[in-house]
Amino acid sequence: MTERPSAAPTADSAELLPPARFAYDQHTWKEIAHLLANLPMALLGFLYVMTVLFTGAGLTVTVIGFPLLAAGLVGARQLGKLERARARALLGVRVEEPSPLPLRGSGGVIPQLWMMLRDPVGWRTILYDFIRLPWGILTFTITLTSLFVLWPVLPFIARGLANADRAMVRGLLSPSDELERRIAELESDRGVVVDTAAADLRRIERDLHDGAQARLVNLAMGLGLAKEKLLEDPDSAAAMVDEAHGEVKLALQELRDLARGIHPAVLTDRGLDAALSSVASRCTVPVKVTADLDARPAAAIEGIAYFTVSELLQNISKHSGAKSATVDVWQTEHRLLIQVWDDGRGGARLDGGTGMRGLADRLGAVDGLFVIDSPPGGPTTVTAELPWRGRV
Repeated sequence: MTERPSAAPTADSAELLPPARFAYDQHTWKEIAHLLANLPMALLGFLYVMTVLFTGAGLTVTVIGFPLLAAGLVGARQLGKLERARARALLGVRVEEPSPLPLRGSGGVIPQLWMMLRDPVGWRTILYDFIRLPWGILTFTITLTSLFVLWPVLPFIARGLANADRAMVRGLLSPSDELERRIAELESDRGVVVDTAAADLRRIERDLHDGAQARLVNLAMGLGLAKEKLLEDPDSAAAMVDEAHGEVKLALQELRDLARGIHPAVLTDRGLDAALSSVASRCTVPVKVTADLDARPAAAIEGIAYFTVSELLQNISKHSGAKSATVDVWQTEHRLLIQVWDDGRGGARLDGGTGMRGLADRLGAVDGLFVIDSPPGGPTTVTAELPWRGRV
């Protein structure tokens, strides 16, 4: 059985076919608009580059030369931002904005100036604007001519020229991939670490001043009075010494608690399992601790894990209304996983005012993760993930 051959198109059927036409859709018109705008934008960029290079570089023999050149590179960043916005609107090129210059905490005017002078984003924008003038003249001339002479094939010409523009934007105006973003993240993380360390120092100072230091001052005063009464009123002196003995015990306990808050001895001596069991025993809610660790992570990671669990258990004691809680710690590949669960009322959030945001920032500073699942009514599950970074 042979297939029936299709009938050849007749004159009548040909009239039913859509007429041949080229795609002058909105994307094509946007590409044409971008190519026609290339010339004025290229002129603006080229004039700016020439001004920056000749003025800044020419005056480098003077005091103001390098600051002018640095300011010119900062301005070039703004031109790059404008070009990325134009490419995004007319060419559909989604290029992320480069990270801002990490000037915070750079240690004075000279280091900041040097950082601005070696800014790769600014220099790549300078290169982009420098090479755009001949390209802008070429694309403007071809596109304008094609509008009147090569109208049928203009969409193909516009697409080819626009693709070259897309490649330039992606190649010269995009961030330096993961490296540049990582530098910005590390700069931000450094600020978090510094702020956290400063807050910890203020807490230690406050605890010393309001706790052990105040008790030791009272102890010295009490012993001084007991010394004066030792001969004339031995019974009162003995009572004062007995009271001072009690103050010494309380001061020692406060110092132990403070030392435990800095770095508990049990964590150093026996590891994370024993340290978490110790902190769980002081929680007002019954806590079951399970630790599946064949080795010990780096000391810094152990410390962060310990204080994370410690603060979470304090939150459970103070805010959750829970009747039970669990702490699970285990290792998977090169990560340390922590999960703290309680059957309390829930509703915990990163912006809830219970220190969750601080914990998330502290973990983020070491490439960690912090996730809260706490619907209203509970239960609450907090999952923390840290890099393992085993001991060497």
